[in-house]
Amino acid sequence: MLFFIGLGLYSEKGISVEGLEVARSADKVYIETYTSLMPNLSIKKLEEMIGKKIIVLRRADLEGKKSYDLIDEAYKLDVALLVPGDPFVATTHIHLRIEAEKKGIKTKVIHAASIVSAIAGETGLFSYKFGRSVTITFPFKGRVSETAYDVVKENLSRGLHTLLFLDMDVEKRRFMNIKEALNILLDIEEKRRENVITEDTLIVGLARIGGEDSVIKADLLGKLINYDFGEPPHTLIVPGKLHFIEAEALIVLAKAPESILHDM
Repeated sequence: MLFFIGLGLYSEKGISVEGLEVARSADKVYIETYTSLMPNLSIKKLEEMIGKKIIVLRRADLEGKKSYDLIDEAYKLDVALLVPGDPFVATTHIHLRIEAEKKGIKTKVIHAASIVSAIAGETGLFSYKFGRSVTITFPFKGRVSETAYDVVKENLSRGLHTLLFLDMDVEKRRFMNIKEALNILLDIEEKRRENVITEDTLIVGLARIGGEDSVIKADLLGKLINYDFGEPPHTLIVPGKLHFIEAEALIVLAKAPESILHDM
């Protein structure tokens, strides 16, 4: 079999009891750490918990032809792939599962917390009021993608919240921070002038969710852009139309300005 085991958000302690049991019983255990950053993950401690060696995979090992080596192993062995967050919140590995199933190899997913599932509890925003999520990407060859701006615009028109992932390249240790992301959105606003993102837009910033040093702060963009969120990973939310309970939750949980109650 081929098992996909979620590791959760912050450290090796985020793995579930079931995930731990499956990893312990597997013949071979692999881990990829390039799809997301887990700030306090210790592979050494994880190996001690599992009781066996964990093989670290690079992006190249799980994309393209090399990914079939893992599938071939799963013909004869129980293979476990440890993945940050919940295994398929990011769609990176879905091709691996599809190809395994097509070849008659059984697969199973052991779920764990992800930023998508954690966001409602951390902020108090209702989970069913989130629209499409999107990543704010680094400029490429001098060009800035405006997709994130378009998604925020569409969600706001429907009164929905937008979860914004910030671009990262874990292997190169390059992580977009909240200030960079907000400047990108402001630059697009300056170009398009559609009044989607301004300095008066309410924004929620989050950092290192799941850890003891997590930060959650809501404020108007003009103030939040200079707030120190510390080390990555960072995430953003652009709230849509707030229910009064959501507004109160942001004030209590994210220290949002109380004026948001009067702006409803």
